[in-house]
Amino acid sequence: MGLLDSVIGALGGSQANGQGDALQAVIAMLARGGQGGGGLEGLVQQFQQGGLGDLIASWVGTGQNLPVSASQLQDVLGSDMLSQFAQQLGLPPGEAAGQLSQLLPQVVDKLTPNGQLSDIGSSGLGDLGSVLERFSRP
Repeated sequence: MGLLDSVIGALGGSQANGQGDALQAVIAMLARGGQGGGGLEGLVQQFQQGGLGDLIASWVGTGQNLPVSASQLQDVLGSDMLSQFAQQLGLPPGEAAGQLSQLLPQVVDKLTPNGQLSDIGSSGLGDLGSVLERFSRP
């Protein structure tokens, strides 16, 4: 796992907006599969069940990404997941939720460049190399 951490760390370190640690935490959250399991597909199901299916569909699709608020993330993801995310970043939960609301739409969008979940493979994140390559593209 050291190589994985190094690659993700290098990617995060290259982020001009300072969100490298948050990016790493989002990828880790998706790799764990969230509270319901299932990686990105599980996340999509959580959003659909939470009444925000249209939001996440916009991130998966090829059009413009709809915004999500920190409170909407709290409702859909739950306080346990947001607390874990905040702890990874060393931030208060509210601030971490704010960062996640900015980053999660971009991550989901980059993980589904052709607008389909099937692009990510059966592991939930697909081949790590191709995932990281997607983040290096403008």
